[in-house]
Amino acid sequence: MSAIFNFQSLLTVILLLICTCAYIRSLAPSLLDRNKTGLLGIFWKCARIGERKSPYVAVCCIVMASASLFIQ
Repeated sequence: MSAIFNFQSLLTVILLLICTCAYIRSLAPSLLDRNKTGLLGIFWKCARIGERKSPYVAVCCIVMASASLFIQ
């Protein structure tokens, strides 16, 4: 089943996207900062969410990992 139709998989993909964008922005900030608008602006917005809400994103990642390990 694809991640679009399974809610838990969709949340996992979104969390991985946020974490990946924040990590890429920490390594090469100019890579994401030049695309603040348009379709590629989604990656810049995900990086901003990952930077500003990092404690909440970390808790969500831990909850999602434990749910994947122990519930399924």
